[in-house]
Amino acid sequence: MDDKPSFGEISANELKVGDIVEWSKWMQEINDWESNYGIIMEIKNEIKGNRMVSISIVVPLNGAPSEIEFFTPSLKLVSSSESLGD
Repeated sequence: MDDKPSFGEISANELKVGDIVEWSKWMQEINDWESNYGIIMEIKNEIKGNRMVSISIVVPLNGAPSEIEFFTPSLKLVSSSESLGD
């Protein structure tokens, strides 16, 4: 198998489990983007569409009861878990 990094793995190297991240979702009701925040619980590589890609599992901070799966480069770092201990 190829030793090339997974699609999105370079972006994933900047994120760690426990980091707080942001993503945007289009809200048709308000005709604008809405920012959402969550905590990364897991970063893994999975085969999607015959290609190895980086996937992050995130628990939303808005109280939603379930985890959400994201393509890792679609997440923006808000606060590193390393800086929370300082």
